[in-house]
Amino acid sequence: MSTIHEFSAERLTGGMQSLGDYAGKVLLIVNTASKCGFTPQYEGLEALYQRYRERGLVVLGFPCNQFGAQEPGEAEEIASFCQKNYGVSFPMFARIEVNGDGAHPLYQYLKRAAPGLLGSEGIKWNFTKFLVNREGEVTQRYAPATAPDAIAGDIEELL
Repeated sequence: MSTIHEFSAERLTGGMQSLGDYAGKVLLIVNTASKCGFTPQYEGLEALYQRYRERGLVVLGFPCNQFGAQEPGEAEEIASFCQKNYGVSFPMFARIEVNGDGAHPLYQYLKRAAPGLLGSEGIKWNFTKFLVNREGEVTQRYAPATAPDAIAGDIEELL
């Protein structure tokens, strides 16, 4: 596959979503968790979404339970937690795996398109972020510790 627009994923609320529906948008794709030290980043991700969505940014959240079992809840629990605690309004998807044999095809693609430090492909922890341009090409990968507001300049360049 040549762009992320060729993938689909299940929404947290059910039903499949083609990422092709986001063609022409700048995307920030993040693997998330509700019980992680980085969980407060939901606030910063929502702030980015609110700040730039009118200009074409969409944040896409992908819950993952592969790191310290920090996303154990079912879809309704995850949705409730995100809304109640952080007012998340950006699209959230069903829980997926990002590493290993069961890794979602989207994440297999993201990891190849933007390897991490020293060329490693594996996702190291929750809240790894991928920035995707309007053409569906991955332009940047950010470590979990990178605060969402630190990405604002890179987002503005793509908008």
